[in-house]
Amino acid sequence: MLPYDGNHEKWDEAIHEKDGGSPQRMSTYVALLRAINVGGRGLVRMDRLKTSFDAAGCSSVRTLLQSGNVIFDCASASRATTFERIRDEMNRLVGRETQIMFRPAADMERLVERGPFASLQHDRTLKLYVAFLAGKPRHVPQELPRSTKEAVECIAIEGSDAFLVSRPKPNGFYGFPNNFLEKELGLAATTRNWSTVSKIAAALRRTEG
Repeated sequence: MLPYDGNHEKWDEAIHEKDGGSPQRMSTYVALLRAINVGGRGLVRMDRLKTSFDAAGCSSVRTLLQSGNVIFDCASASRATTFERIRDEMNRLVGRETQIMFRPAADMERLVERGPFASLQHDRTLKLYVAFLAGKPRHVPQELPRSTKEAVECIAIEGSDAFLVSRPKPNGFYGFPNNFLEKELGLAATTRNWSTVSKIAAALRRTEG
């Protein structure tokens, strides 16, 4: 699988050429929706979410958890068109423009296999997050973004994914990194905790099996 760089049309052309132009090759993707079923906003039932993806022409659609995670198949050569249809269907369902980040299943599995948080996973005082960005940042600052106020820091940015650590604030609560990171990088993002990302990868492996 070619690495995803945030440019759907360029990605389509590269895959289409690599596959010898065959429009029938089906691939599996993960859609990560921003601000779905969070804090009482963007409430969407999972069965209606699945129906919207079916209507967009996807196959083997399955949802995971309640935070807007969808695994689906579509033809590799027409993925950009399918992605736009998904956005249109979701905009109608939610009644507003919906940000959706798409990732190839293989990339999601590799991300988890790589274990980007290493020994930090064993520190129960930390919350670990992956922010899925709408594209590659135009400029990655030498000093990665951090917020003292929110006790959140970005420890790495790889392609269109950012890895963040949240520590307890003086009041005992944890800061959530999504809005902070969007402001720092000037890109839309949707964030999942490491447990959710791991569960998505596990669901993908079960599908393959």
